Amino acid sequence: MSATTRMLVLGVVRIFQPVHGYDVRRELVSWHAEEWAQIAPGSIYNALKTLTRDGFLEIVGTDQVGGRPERTTYRLTARGEQELTELLRDTWWTVRMPLDPLAAGVALILFMPRDEAISALEARIAQVQGQLAHMEHAIRAIDDVETPAYVRELMRLLGARIGAEIEWARALIPRLRAGEYRLAGDPPPLAHQRAKPGSTRLAARRPPAKALAAKPAAARPKQSAATAAKRALAAMAPARRGAATAPARRGAAKPAATASPQRRRSKQRR
Repeated sequence: MSATTRMLVLGVVRIFQPVHGYDVRRELVSWHAEEWAQIAPGSIYNALKTLTRDGFLEIVGTDQVGGRPERTTYRLTARGEQELTELLRDTWWTVRMPLDPLAAGVALILFMPRDEAISALEARIAQVQGQLAHMEHAIRAIDDVETPAYVRELMRLLGARIGAEIEWARALIPRLRAGEYRLAGDPPPLAHQRAKPGSTRLAARRPPAKALAAKPAAARPKQSAATAAKRALAAMAPARRGAATAPARRGAAKPAATASPQRRRSKQRR
């Protein structure tokens, strides 16, 4: 049982006590509590039994008229009075997100065809306007005899909540017509949103060369020891070849040739 159901059942019993369970149910149905508080009429009797079992209500008596089922009469206990006060105060001081079935539909708007979503919004605007007009007539009809005068404020609150949808829908419709969001039946993104070369989208995918060079060594891809050794030898090879040919390029004198032993003997005979 929700806190809202518990509070409303205790509240109706508090207004009319001692009161039969049938009258509690009939009163909440006349308030249309099923629409704005999600209280199913069939759950009211179970709520009365649960609140009695928990000590918030007590049974005053049971009577039977003719062949009709027995009717139980209830009233609040001291614990029930305290529980009603705490629930009412919590409701007034705590702001909670109101339940709205449309919120689930908006969360799945991507499965709606664009034309249908726009048509549905336009139809909802017309429905809400009709409900607001009906509420105005109902508020003026409250006479403070059959219906308490403060019920006007309940209807005004509900009207303010549903009326806010009109402004939201009117702002969303032109944006949907302009192509905002991708909905069911729309062409694939690449067909109408293809990125041009050099665009920011491509630039975001390919970081510039300077950014890659500026990465620290720890951030660069690791290479195996064999690959590192091959690269080091390849870098050293030009240096070794340059060192071997350096004297020739610089024009250095070649070392004098040493005379062979036969030439030295021939010189001595002369």
